[in-house]
Amino acid sequence: MKTCLLIGLLVASFALANTGCSGGEPAKPNIIIILADDLGYGDTGPYGQEKIETPNIDRLAEGGMRFTRHYAGSAVCAPSRCVLLTGMHTGHAQVRGNDEWAERGEVWSYRAMIADSTLEGQKPLAEGTQTIASLLQKKGYVTGAVGKWGLGAPHTEGRPGSQGFDFFYGYNCQRMAHTYYPVHLWRNSSRVWLGNDTVAPHTGFGPGEDPYDPASYERFNMRDYSPELMFREMISFIDSCGPNPFFLYWATPIPHLALQAPDEWVRRYVDKFGEEEPYTGEEGYFPVRYPHATYAAMISYLDDQIGRLVSHLKELGIYDNTLILFTSDNGPAWNAGTDPEWFRSATPFRGGYGYGKGFLHEGGIRVPMIAFWPGVIRAGGVSDHLSAFQDILPTLCDITGTELPQGTDGLSFLPELKGGKQQQHEYLYWEFPEYGGQQAVMIGNMKALRRDIHKGNERFELFDLAADPQEMHDLAAENPELIKRVSAIVEKEHRSSQNPRWRFGLMDN
Repeated sequence: MKTCLLIGLLVASFALANTGCSGGEPAKPNIIIILADDLGYGDTGPYGQEKIETPNIDRLAEGGMRFTRHYAGSAVCAPSRCVLLTGMHTGHAQVRGNDEWAERGEVWSYRAMIADSTLEGQKPLAEGTQTIASLLQKKGYVTGAVGKWGLGAPHTEGRPGSQGFDFFYGYNCQRMAHTYYPVHLWRNSSRVWLGNDTVAPHTGFGPGEDPYDPASYERFNMRDYSPELMFREMISFIDSCGPNPFFLYWATPIPHLALQAPDEWVRRYVDKFGEEEPYTGEEGYFPVRYPHATYAAMISYLDDQIGRLVSHLKELGIYDNTLILFTSDNGPAWNAGTDPEWFRSATPFRGGYGYGKGFLHEGGIRVPMIAFWPGVIRAGGVSDHLSAFQDILPTLCDITGTELPQGTDGLSFLPELKGGKQQQHEYLYWEFPEYGGQQAVMIGNMKALRRDIHKGNERFELFDLAADPQEMHDLAAENPELIKRVSAIVEKEHRSSQNPRWRFGLMDN
C-alpha cells in the first residue's frame, strides 16, 4: 500500500513538473532527436515516397513543420553526427570522415572485436568537447543516447558517457552495427551479451546454398533484433527521468545496411511488391531473399516505433511539452541490395553511386527534417529555410536558454519554428576527405562543388539548384565572379585537420 502511494505521488509530481503546473517557471521542454541512418530525402511519405508506408512520420509532418532545404553535416555517418552534436561544420569539426583506427590491429574482424573490446569503435572526440548533451546537462537535463554512436571507442574520452550523456545503450562501433543481430551491445561502459550467434557481418552463402530457398537465409536472422532492444531501453530511460526534463538522442541504425528486418514486416511488403530477385551478397553485407521488401520493412518498422514513442509520451502526459526533430545522417546507400532508383529514395535528386551517400551532391547531403512541438510549431508548416546540422545545437541552446559556445558555425532556427523573423545563412560549407576528396559551398540556390581533390583537381563546378536539382549543368564558366567568391569562402572556412587522413594536399601542404 505504501509503495503504491509513493508511486502515485511520484507520478503526480512528474506530471505537474512537466506541464508547468507546479506554480514555478514553465517547464523546460523535453527534446528528442530522431536520427535515421542512410534514410534518403525521398524515403518517407512527407517527402513523396509512394512505395513505403510511414503513417506516423506523416503525422509528425502534419502536426509540425517540414523543412525542404535541410542538410546533413556530411555525406557519411561519423562526421555528420559530429557536426550535429558539436555545431561545427566539417571545415572545423574534429571528425571529418570515417576513421576506423586500423593501427590498433584487426579492427575489421568481428570475432577479434568480440574478444578484445579495445578494437571496437572509431577515433574519439577529444575530452572536454562541448556537445548538445554536455551543454543541456548543465541546464538540468537528463541526457540519453540510444542507437549507434561512432564518435569514440570504448575506454576512450570519446565514449558517450564522457561526452555529456548520462545514459547510453546501443552500438559503440559503426562496424559492429553492420549486423542487426549482434553478439553484444553496450550499456554505458559495459557490454550486454545477447542471445545471438557469432555470424560475422559480410558473411555470404555457403557452398551449394540455394538463393531461392528460404532456409539459406535462416542463420542471418537470429533472436535479438537490436532496434527492438534499443527501443525498450529508450522507453525505460524516458520513464526513469521522472520530473526532470530530458534530452534523448535516438540514433537508430535503420535503414543502414545490412538489410535485416523482422519476418512479419518483410512479409507485408512481399505481399505488396510480389516476387523479386534475391540479393546474393556479392557487394558485401548479408544475402537477402527479398531486398526491396526488406528495405521497405525496415523503414516501416522504424515508423511504427516512432508511433509507439509518441503514444508513450501521451501516456506519460508529456507529449505537449516535447520537441521532436526527425532527420537522417546522410543520403541513401546505393549498394548491397538497396535500390535508391527503384524507391526514388533521393527524389527529386539523384541517389545512385556518385550522387547518394558518400558524395556532396544533393542526394548525399539533402535530408528530411521534421520539427514537431505541439502548441509551439504551427501544424502543417513547410519551410524552405536553408539550414544544416550545425544549426541544431544553437537552436536547442536558444530554446533552453543555454549560452552558445564560442566557435560554433550554426544559426538558431527557433524563429522559423515559431513563425518569426529568421536570420539567414550567407552560405553553407562542407568538406569531405573521402571518395576522392570533395568540397562544397552553397550560396542561395547556387551550389559549387569540387571533386577529386586528391587527384589534384582545383576546379569547381557550379549548379543552379532551383533550375537544376539533379546537378547536371555546370555553370562555372559563366560565373567567374561567383567562383572567385566560393574560393575565398573555402580559404576562410577550411582549417587543417589534426588527423592526416582528413587533410587535403591541395590546401594543407
